[in-house]
Amino acid sequence: MRLPLACALILAACGDSSTMEPAPDAAAGSPDAPVSGAAPSIPAPTGACPALVAGDVTFAPAGIPPRKVKLAFDATKASDKGELVLYWHATGSGVGEAAYALGATHTDITSRGGIVAAPYSDDAAGQFEWYAVNGSAKPDDFLLADEIVACLAAAKRIDPKHVHSMGMSAGALQTTALSFLRSSYIASVATYSGGMLSGFDPALQNPANKFAALIFAGGPSDAVFGVDFKAASEAYRARLDASGHFARICDHGNGHKIPLDAAPSVAAFFTANPYGAWPSPYAAGLPASFPAYCKR
Repeated sequence: MRLPLACALILAACGDSSTMEPAPDAAAGSPDAPVSGAAPSIPAPTGACPALVAGDVTFAPAGIPPRKVKLAFDATKASDKGELVLYWHATGSGVGEAAYALGATHTDITSRGGIVAAPYSDDAAGQFEWYAVNGSAKPDDFLLADEIVACLAAAKRIDPKHVHSMGMSAGALQTTALSFLRSSYIASVATYSGGMLSGFDPALQNPANKFAALIFAGGPSDAVFGVDFKAASEAYRARLDASGHFARICDHGNGHKIPLDAAPSVAAFFTANPYGAWPSPYAAGLPASFPAYCKR
């Protein structure tokens, strides 16, 4: 079996971008020109924003059924406007995967005023948790991401230049799709056994945003459901390289598993690569503190 992630269907999942607030210092001239320090285009809420509490919160984007999201944050740091990390879980997993994958780094993020938001998948999405990964044109997961960003930004709970995404397997494929289709506000991403499958070659929502990507793969044995995730990860890196983004491969060689040792480096990568940070501060090389398998 092969995961049916098709280009045409992913492109259809872009949703309505009319609620995006234009970046005040967007590039003049060529839309593909990277702009150091550019501002993201943050969506406006389309529904009533929920009361923000640590735990399960229900967002209600216009036009789709309400969706639950597990929020993790330190209420005593509410005024710090930290990073937002969107975490998309793997097939057969759940929202608790965010805390498992990040380990002690989960608390590090929230203690600095950051928020980790883990969406619950829609049971109607299909076998692979997220609509796009099932080849569906339904934009629900992307619209949910927009609403999370919009409501947290409207409440002044996040730094708009620090919206990041990560996930494992199906969640990593969702992160890959989000990086292209929401490049108007995504600052940087990390994928654990994700990447680009054959036939998936979407247009960037904002080609001028040269977001950074840290791409993890598990070597030749990183293959499930007929998908070679090592090859998919290499394809993602190649596409980003061709588009002028900063991307690095971290091949831990342990198969289709979450690299638990990677969390501190992923968090550091997000902090160092906000929206508009071009060239990446890691252009000359990744820090020595990163796993030794992060060589390329």
